[in-house]
Amino acid sequence: MTHRQGTAQQTADAAASVPTTAPTRTAASDRRTLWLAIGGAALVALLAVLPLLAIDIPGVLPGPTYTPGTLQLLAYAMLIAALALSYRMMFGLAGLLSFGHALFFAAGAYGLGITLDAFAPVDWPSELIFLGSIVVTLVLGLVLAATVGALALRVTGISFAMVTLAFAQAGSVIIRRNPGGATGGDEGLSLDITNVPDALVGVLNTRNLYWVALGVLVFVYLVVLWVEKSRAGHVAEATRENELRVRVIGIRPYNVKLLVFIVASVLAAVAGMGYLLLQSGASPRVATADFTLTLLVIVVLGGVGYRWGAIVGGIVYTLLDQRLTALAGSDAIAALPDVLRIPLSEPLFILGTLFILVVLFLPGGIAGLPQRIRTGRKQHPAEAEETADA
Repeated sequence: MTHRQGTAQQTADAAASVPTTAPTRTAASDRRTLWLAIGGAALVALLAVLPLLAIDIPGVLPGPTYTPGTLQLLAYAMLIAALALSYRMMFGLAGLLSFGHALFFAAGAYGLGITLDAFAPVDWPSELIFLGSIVVTLVLGLVLAATVGALALRVTGISFAMVTLAFAQAGSVIIRRNPGGATGGDEGLSLDITNVPDALVGVLNTRNLYWVALGVLVFVYLVVLWVEKSRAGHVAEATRENELRVRVIGIRPYNVKLLVFIVASVLAAVAGMGYLLLQSGASPRVATADFTLTLLVIVVLGGVGYRWGAIVGGIVYTLLDQRLTALAGSDAIAALPDVLRIPLSEPLFILGTLFILVVLFLPGGIAGLPQRIRTGRKQHPAEAEETADA
């Protein structure tokens, strides 16, 4: 056999192998997606029936899962997870490092509270006023997101981060100044329950608020999934990797980044409305830049390269923050020597240490730990795109 005949034979063999390998990979990917969807649906079903069960995890939960205190904590964790998921879409998908994401969470919380107080036509039933207030808040959040995004995206990099920080600081100052007595100033805004359905008011209805928080988390996840799988999501991902190449093929990255910014911001407003109902009020802290930095820590802690990493990070961070605060004030910590008592009585110190350890030894975050154990080597999630969650 001549050299040319051998090369032709190799080419034919390679070509013949393509149609058998591609369907195999597609079928494997479809099966993996199907199992992930089944697992996700089972997890949501388990979370939905959790208030009907009596599961007690000492040290993690303050009591059995049917008690109002535990449901309140779990609902709060899910809302923070939804907020972190929206921030992860902006930061992890489009590469937009915003220091002002908390502004839109506050816009949802304060917007709904102010609208419920001011938007109350006397002839309308309470349920219609409640739904109308939600719609008005969403529209206001959309307008605010479009305005801030259109201006901030005129610059890139650290300049973009500074512009978003400036907007967040302005929003925080406005809330604290309490214009017209609308925001409550430093005291915060209390929820006017006149037009809120009775099923969402009171400690006895914490179970309903838990289901509302679960619904918000599922809704945010599905929207994020839809955006990431869309053409706009692929373009946003390509823009994050190399914006110049996207421009060369004739696509304007500005439009795609603005779309991602608006969607993520409106989702943050949705989480903010759930927060107002759950907490029966809103405090100025949710509008500060510190709150946005907390979201950044949550996303990195959970894993920037994994969509469900933001959910894991939000829930883990919230539970640690709440439980470590209770632990810091316990008699067991007070009885320790100073060398242990002083650091263990500061929850932020422990959380900061945990964050440093994750960054140093788990570059993929908590969500990347199974992949790392499976492969047995250090691997950043960006190295293997197919390993990211579906």
